[in-house]
Amino acid sequence: MPPFPPCCGLIIVASRQPVPLQGIWVDVQVKGFVADVSATLKYKNKEEKAIEAVFVFPMDEDSAVYSFEATIEGKKIVADLQEKKQAHKTYDEAISRGEQAFLLEEDESSADIFSCSVGNLPPGQEAEVTLKYVRELPVEADGAVRFALPAVLNPRYTPKDQDVSITATRPQVPIGEIPYTLSLNAHFQSVYGIAKIESNCNITPLEYTNSDKTSAKVSLAEGHKFNRDVEFLAYYTDVSKPSVTVEPGLGATDAGQESAPTPSGSIMAESVAMFNFYPSFPAGQEQSNCGEFIFLVDRSGSMECSMNSEPNAPQRIHSARETLVLLLKSLPLGCYFNIYGFGSHFEAFFPESVEYTQKSMEEAVKKVNEMDASFGGTEILQPLQKIYQTAGRAEHPRQLFVFTDGEVGNTKQVIDEVQKNAQKHRCFTFGIGEGASTSLIKGMARAGSGTFEFVSGKDRMQPKVLRALKFSLQPAVKDISLTWTLPSSVEAIVLSKVPTAIFQGQRSIVYAQLKGKVENEAEGEVCLQYKFKDEAIKNDLRFPLKVQNAERPTIHRLAAKTLISELEYGPESPSEEVKKKILETSLQSGVVSSLTAYVAVNKDTKTRVEGPPIRRDVPAPAFMMMGSAFHGAPRMMACGAPMQFKKLRAGGPPIRNSPRGGRRPQGASVLLDSIDLEDMDDDMDDGAPQPLPPPPPPPVQVGTPGLVRLINVQNADGSWNLTPQVSAVLGISEADIKTGNPDQKMEVSVWVTVLAVIWLHATCVDQREEWELLEGKAITWVKAKAGSSLGEFVRSGNQLLKCSVDSKVFGL
Repeated sequence: MPPFPPCCGLIIVASRQPVPLQGIWVDVQVKGFVADVSATLKYKNKEEKAIEAVFVFPMDEDSAVYSFEATIEGKKIVADLQEKKQAHKTYDEAISRGEQAFLLEEDESSADIFSCSVGNLPPGQEAEVTLKYVRELPVEADGAVRFALPAVLNPRYTPKDQDVSITATRPQVPIGEIPYTLSLNAHFQSVYGIAKIESNCNITPLEYTNSDKTSAKVSLAEGHKFNRDVEFLAYYTDVSKPSVTVEPGLGATDAGQESAPTPSGSIMAESVAMFNFYPSFPAGQEQSNCGEFIFLVDRSGSMECSMNSEPNAPQRIHSARETLVLLLKSLPLGCYFNIYGFGSHFEAFFPESVEYTQKSMEEAVKKVNEMDASFGGTEILQPLQKIYQTAGRAEHPRQLFVFTDGEVGNTKQVIDEVQKNAQKHRCFTFGIGEGASTSLIKGMARAGSGTFEFVSGKDRMQPKVLRALKFSLQPAVKDISLTWTLPSSVEAIVLSKVPTAIFQGQRSIVYAQLKGKVENEAEGEVCLQYKFKDEAIKNDLRFPLKVQNAERPTIHRLAAKTLISELEYGPESPSEEVKKKILETSLQSGVVSSLTAYVAVNKDTKTRVEGPPIRRDVPAPAFMMMGSAFHGAPRMMACGAPMQFKKLRAGGPPIRNSPRGGRRPQGASVLLDSIDLEDMDDDMDDGAPQPLPPPPPPPVQVGTPGLVRLINVQNADGSWNLTPQVSAVLGISEADIKTGNPDQKMEVSVWVTVLAVIWLHATCVDQREEWELLEGKAITWVKAKAGSSLGEFVRSGNQLLKCSVDSKVFGL
């Protein structure tokens, strides 16, 4: 047998036994901006001995897991939510007695990783486990409501002084070789009507289930290959409309198990409201030209991975380079900037932030075009600390942009560092590629009062990043507060933080518990108030206090999850008082937290298992390729991150014989024991000879799309010079451009800049978000230079380019 079989040898090398997970069935109910998801995992033990199957999977960080149950031989076993140590004890004791047991828990390293353990599954037996969760759905820039089911969980790089992430020891197999299936049905409801549903995967045709098109359903086509996260984009008739959803308390029923009474005064006993605000600002507000813009860019090995699984898809680092050039061209004159690259070490382009000039911009663009993914591991904490230790500049608010594929193991530490420095800056984050950590990306942005974006599939990074740049140029909103108008018998207790940052058109969500006695027909009002450039602005929402009972306490669970997350990531999270509040909220609401876990025991196990079961880790999809020889053995890349392999572990499959708490996860049967975790994604630090890094990419060439080529030669002040590159993009010879200049006394760059702006509007209108800022600089510059001649320049430009761009574009 060769040391590395064709399937990369990460799972079963000696026994070649089948993996116990057979399939995953998912039902999604989307109601407006909330998704309620039920996922069933079916296992079957085809081996000759009892096994313990462990499945580690990704989940969006905002998901509120509220139910877990198992079905064995037709019998349903509903799990209890317990304090985590107690749940481990319950599970371990059941396993030791030979009983079947099930455990569902959030991983200690990150809130977006879960593990499901199925213990003592006898030979030939089947078991199903079902978990349910709810989550808020984000609204994209184009108005689409986005639901994503994470299917890809990349190994998280763990710094050497941290506990190893469970993702690093979980078996990985190449895309297309996952031995289990995924079936998914999605139902959508919206009072505003459903215009269309799109997906990044193959889906069945949209089927409306009522005549007014407010309800529809789709399904995932058969044969999903786990080569991407499953994503649905629902387009409603109207999404940017403020709304309130009030959900009554559960009274005598329990949130999780619907059995025991709900404690009086608990989060589940009283009504809870979800407020969706869409703040707006006065029109015509100019953007600031002040600021210190720091771009922190992941240059670890995993950034060599493709943006998606399509053939010839660009590398993540390539998209990051192209985006950085666009950002540099879009910055306003008068600001300051710097760029950091990080991996196992970090480097800054300049010792400190420099003023944005033609010279500094050209120097930075040159360095950006030379960037590669050769920095090894993903250690983001050290460069963050360096940035925060560097003094800021008066009158130039610091704006931090973080680009990473999000594969780190010390998420909590990183978010804490951002939180400690929240008063000094705003933080905008971008998760690149499939499998980016939602906990890291969302956590940093929330701690830093910024926004977050995920760039996956065929998404273009540029429009999402430029939208964030526009937000960063917007003056900070101040004095944000909520005021309530309620009957004297009702009190509002805010369960989530009042927004610390408000951006034009961005939704802001607030949860509040409404305590007290409510009279029929009673109403309440809440007002979101803030100051924008010293102007007081109010957003009011009226809502009924008396509402009908809901089928499921969805809003309560979302509110509980929000409260738990804010407590877990808050500055006082280590205190015993906060831990007590987290535990209390979790147990009362039935929503899993870092301190709780769901556990179920089949006390009616017919055939008790003798001795410890064999552990089988269910493999996960990962983007992999075989590389050149390395240390005398094949080299394997997971998303571009180098993994080095040691000798195979001798002997039979691993036997589970240690308590769960705090232990390092074991590998799958005869797992290559295999992965040198300190070297994974970090082959620069072990002192061994390394293959030479690839040569730096060449500057933008003629074959590059015209927009990128035009952007690449724009000056820092917004103008364009007459160059062969500009001439080639416009499709007009330099001689004809000179001849067509309506004012030969005016410097030719004024004429060329007018032509460039006309070309952008005529050719790239569907990508306007990407060039809107740099166009603004160009128009400001050309208006100052052309004066009263601008109208003639625009008329002549339209004639030369055979276009009809409205002169209003130039403010005429």
